[in-house]
Amino acid sequence: MRHTTRALSITALALTTALVATACTTGDTEPDSSSSGSDTPTDEQVTLTWWHNGVAGDTGENSLGDYWDQVAADYMADHPNVTIEIEQIQNEDLQRTRIPTALQSGDAPDLFQQWGGGEMKAQAEAGYLMDLSSVLSDDIDRLGGAVAPWQADGVTYGLPFQFAVEGVWYRPSLFEQAGITSEPTTMDELNTAVQQLKDAGITPIAVGAADKWPAAHWWYNFALQSCPQDVITSAGDFDFSDPCWVEAGNQLEEFLGTEPFQDNFMSTVAQTGATSSAGLVTNANAAMELMGQWNFFVYQGFTDGSDEQIQALLDDLDWFPMPGISGGAGDPTAAMGGGDGFSCYVDAPAECADFLSYIVSDDVQRGFVEAVGGLPVAPAASDAVAEPVNQEIAAAASEAAYVQLWLDTDLGPNVGGAMNDGIVAIFAGTGDAQSVVDVMTAAAATAQ
Repeated sequence: MRHTTRALSITALALTTALVATACTTGDTEPDSSSSGSDTPTDEQVTLTWWHNGVAGDTGENSLGDYWDQVAADYMADHPNVTIEIEQIQNEDLQRTRIPTALQSGDAPDLFQQWGGGEMKAQAEAGYLMDLSSVLSDDIDRLGGAVAPWQADGVTYGLPFQFAVEGVWYRPSLFEQAGITSEPTTMDELNTAVQQLKDAGITPIAVGAADKWPAAHWWYNFALQSCPQDVITSAGDFDFSDPCWVEAGNQLEEFLGTEPFQDNFMSTVAQTGATSSAGLVTNANAAMELMGQWNFFVYQGFTDGSDEQIQALLDDLDWFPMPGISGGAGDPTAAMGGGDGFSCYVDAPAECADFLSYIVSDDVQRGFVEAVGGLPVAPAASDAVAEPVNQEIAAAASEAAYVQLWLDTDLGPNVGGAMNDGIVAIFAGTGDAQSVVDVMTAAAATAQ
């Protein structure tokens, strides 16, 4: 069910997103926020530590991690005084445990994965991040509006290397088996497709609810289409009194009532192991998954890495935007989105910023597209995007009324974490639509 390929000129996305005020991360040890390492790189021997989430799949296939290894090697070849020590860390462990612990201990890596938004702002307010505004001003100008989620109060604390919207990945062969002849564009059509798949003995949708955020993303999309744009984009004010927030939970409860997910979805993780939600889709044990563009290479990590298996997967892998909700106050063409980037620790040497500039350079961004299949933020690298499904995702981003940063990232660790917990409680049958708003409101009261 592949759409017709069309040429695209992908530009850096201008984002409509609220960067929110959140409470500072707590910890006994805090660095001097006035420090930002040395101002310029030198010829002295320097070791940079780099943490990222490019880890291998079940079979050891690791295109992103391999590419970052090559990027580091190329940089070190041109800068013989620099040694880059890389640690690849699984995403959930990296984001929720390793980075917060390292920052609070005062023993953080020089360069580390950064998702922006309220989580980043909390780190900046705690004095953990290097101000990159001046030293990387040329890169900031070149990348344009895509940098916005990595900025807070007019200061740039990181740079993205990719940004895209999310949608529903699916296996066309399973749709064909179930007699589904077109991609769902409304929730009613999605519900019909779910029933057709169940009637054909096929698990309709995989979700990694054990990791919380993959389940929460369903609620995010219901909120995006239930709430007016000004309510969504001002969520950082922590005013959740609009009834549309409860309506998002009602929409989720109604959808859960159709039983669209695999058995034991509450104990399923998103990206680790053959029984993860990504593994289920890769192995054609589930027809669909709501997920970001990064799953283009996550799915490939569950193959044996051979060109033959990867091509066979890509020939039976497609994507469509999140279906619209009839009668919602939100714009049905709005999209949830986000990306990946990196920040430098406040006390990192100047080579950290220089290496980050290299990572987002046009040539490295183009190589990222060719090696991994990601969507670059550097406009000059857009000509490398050739895979039709990635062109579809890029087109959906450019056609969206606006792109809203993932709500948990946007709201920060306190309110965003409470929100995800409340949403997962609905999935578990222990919470309801109102309780999500209640826990968000309670968490916001402690963050102000």
